[in-house]
Amino acid sequence: MMRAIIWGAFWLLLAAIAAIALWQVAIRWHPVESQYPVQGPVIGAEQGEVHWPTLRAAGADFAYIHATDGDTDRDPNFAAHWQAAQEAGLRHGAIHTYELCRLAIDQATNFVATVPDREGALPPAILLDFNDNCTDHPDIDIFIAELANFLEIVEQHAQSPALLYVTREFDAEYEVTSRVERSFWLPRRLFKPDFGAVPWVMWEASDIRIVDGVENPVRWNVVRPDQPG
Repeated sequence: MMRAIIWGAFWLLLAAIAAIALWQVAIRWHPVESQYPVQGPVIGAEQGEVHWPTLRAAGADFAYIHATDGDTDRDPNFAAHWQAAQEAGLRHGAIHTYELCRLAIDQATNFVATVPDREGALPPAILLDFNDNCTDHPDIDIFIAELANFLEIVEQHAQSPALLYVTREFDAEYEVTSRVERSFWLPRRLFKPDFGAVPWVMWEASDIRIVDGVENPVRWNVVRPDQPG
C-alpha cells in the first residue's frame, strides 16, 4: 500500500514538472522568423509597462495598439503607447473593438477623435468578437450595413482600408470573411487558422506570449509572408 502511494506521488510530481516545462515553452513560443519574418504584438492597458526599444530589439517588427472600444471607451494608455512606438521606430496601428449594440457612427466618431491621422501608420484594425458585448445580436443584414457605415468613416480618416480581426464564432454567425471585401486577421493558437472564406493576411498565433520589454503576456501575431512589406 505504502509503495503504491509513493509511486503515485512520484508520477504526480513528474506530471507537474512536465506541465511546468510545457508551460514555460508555450509562453515563449512564436512561429519561426524564417517562415514568418514579420511579427509583432498587440499592446493595450492590460500589458502594463512597455519599454518599446526593448520590445523592438526582442523581435517585434510592428505593434497594434488598443485605442477605442465601442462608442465611448478609450484605452487609457493609447496616446502614450502611440507616441512611444513612433519614437522607437516601430511600425504601429490602432485597434477598435466593435460593439454590436452600439451605433456605427458613434463608434467611428470615438475612433476618429482618439486616433491621430498619422502618415505611415498601419491600417486601422477592427476587432469583431462577441466577447459578451451584446446579448441581443442584430440581424446579419443590419450588422453588415452598420459595419459598412463604420468602415466608411474610419477608412476616410485613416486613408487606408481597415484590417478586420474576426473570430471563428463571429464569422460563423455573420459571414464577414465572405460578405466584406477586406483583409483579415484571424486567431488560432499554435496552428494556422483553418476558417475564413479568403486567405488570412495576419494570424494571431499566441495569446499568452511573454516577450522582453512588456510586463504582461501579449497576443503575438505574424504577417502572411506573401504580403507586401
